[in-house]
Amino acid sequence: MVLRSVSCHLWLPSSFTLTIIFVSDKLTGNEPLSVLPLNSLPEESIGRAHFKLCDRLKLEKKQRRMCRRDPGVAETLREAITMSALECQYQFRFERWNCTLEGRHRANILKRGFKETAFLYAISSAGLTHAMAKACSAGRMERCTCDEAPDLENRKAWQWGGCGDNLKYANKFVKDFLGKRSNKDLRARVDMHNTNVGMKVIKAGVETTCKCHGVSGSCTVQTCWRQLQPFHEIGKQLKQRYETSVKVGSSTNEATGEGEISTGRNQQQQQQQQQPLPGLNDQIPRTMDLLHIEDSPSFCRPTKYSPGTAARKCYKDKNCDAICCGRGHNTQSREVTRPCQCQVRWCCYVECKQCTQREEVYTCKG
Repeated sequence: MVLRSVSCHLWLPSSFTLTIIFVSDKLTGNEPLSVLPLNSLPEESIGRAHFKLCDRLKLEKKQRRMCRRDPGVAETLREAITMSALECQYQFRFERWNCTLEGRHRANILKRGFKETAFLYAISSAGLTHAMAKACSAGRMERCTCDEAPDLENRKAWQWGGCGDNLKYANKFVKDFLGKRSNKDLRARVDMHNTNVGMKVIKAGVETTCKCHGVSGSCTVQTCWRQLQPFHEIGKQLKQRYETSVKVGSSTNEATGEGEISTGRNQQQQQQQQQPLPGLNDQIPRTMDLLHIEDSPSFCRPTKYSPGTAARKCYKDKNCDAICCGRGHNTQSREVTRPCQCQVRWCCYVECKQCTQREEVYTCKG
């Protein structure tokens, strides 16, 4: 695999393109983390005080204060943004919308209530929660360390040990960082719900890992710690929730002008029963489903939401028909040289031959 570097000092596969520019407006706390910039500071600034990076992130006053008070926060934010964006691109690599985050496409998606918007909110909050919990256990933060997990204290000679991921601190940090949001309109409540789904998926995936100690493996004492699932597993679960996302709607009380909520699954039944829908003071139904407000565009042709699928690489027997939107695909043949017939030689090295073969590449017609 050919690797190349990007501005955030991570190595990325060449198949990924990630260009997220600085936004001029400050964060309101209502945006997913994927709207934060990925541009790094100039090389000469890396060794300077971490608050310079916090300033470059264009955070709100409270967010900037939280960023500055711990030297590890700025880098953790940047790590979370990168991890979330790459996982989004990976999960949607076979879809018409392939998590395009460049420029106006990203901004316009975030202004709407599509399924894709719901996924961005969830993957962003999940990314920050995951990155923060890992940063604590890795010793990169001053205000948190390993998860002490008092609830795992052992009645049967469990001995707490290892270094667990500090999910408790991470959840508190993310909630404080994003702040309380207005619940006066449907969109704000849906965004908050999807943000919470991302955090709940992280929590549901915590695993307890134990190591036995004792004579001849008798396991008279166990050393146990809690670990988060790999973020790729979190991405898979959120993608599944994207596929089954529930559409919610609102009706307006003409007397008060207040909006009311109904879900696509029960809207017809409610209308038949002629019962009033939940009001603004009621909570959105407790569910781990992602929620969206409006149907997504097709993403087939260039619009303000995506560049379309013309010239997109596809896989003939997998997704060309769907991605190319019925326009058909072009086929190109090329020769590639790869290592083959590799053998492990005694002690120290692997010996491979170089094999040339012809492969076909398929791209969508315009």
